[in-house]
Amino acid sequence: MEQVFKALADSTRRDLLDELFQRDGQSLNALASRFAMTRVAVAKHLRLLEEAGLVVSHRRGRQRLHFLNPVPIRLVHDRWVSKYTETWAAGLVDLKRQLEAPVEKMFEIFIRTTPQRLWQAITDPDTRARFQFGARVESDWTTGSPYRVSHEGVGGLIEGENLEVDPPWRLVQSYHAIWDDDIAAQRTSRVTWQIEQVGDSCRLVVRHDQLPADADEHLYGGWPMILSGLKTWLETGTELTTPGSLMYGGESS
Repeated sequence: MEQVFKALADSTRRDLLDELFQRDGQSLNALASRFAMTRVAVAKHLRLLEEAGLVVSHRRGRQRLHFLNPVPIRLVHDRWVSKYTETWAAGLVDLKRQLEAPVEKMFEIFIRTTPQRLWQAITDPDTRARFQFGARVESDWTTGSPYRVSHEGVGGLIEGENLEVDPPWRLVQSYHAIWDDDIAAQRTSRVTWQIEQVGDSCRLVVRHDQLPADADEHLYGGWPMILSGLKTWLETGTELTTPGSLMYGGESS
């Protein structure tokens, strides 16, 4: 959290985040063209944002593209806001939506756990329900097999195919949300879970791409809350009790 606050203290870095908020997935050259400073100086600011977890980069061909990662801001909200006043917390639930843009989104979080335990949390129905507000996932977890996410009080939420299954490091899935008719009319997108061991912890990157330009923000807007719940469950054995998590989880969570 200290790195996050230090990164946000600089106006240039805040401006860079604003640029990525306006148009996510920009190259260094594109970002540098908008600032009255050298390309090297902009690269240094981006490196500090990446170290704080506020920006995630992804190489595509010869270019390295930069994406806004709202997960640390969600963690700041959970740690310092929700426990003091539910009214403010309820209002800030929409913060993640304001910081996200469609087409392609990347989310990064570090969790003190093992790759095997993290994989089990993602794929086990009972554990998934603990951090995804009562939603359970069912699949045999083989490449080409179907999967389905459902909630006892709602019914089907998401369905798709396991495109790539490489435990405990990588899971690629097609993603078709079906929780209401309008959402179900959206086309199928793709979600990639990438796990990397870092010392006694894991770096988890969730990439949600192949979204249409006019994608409903509810398709991807819940990831920061889900990943916060995943981290909380694996590190403390407890579930999130923020107003937003209780609202989505209800009595079944």
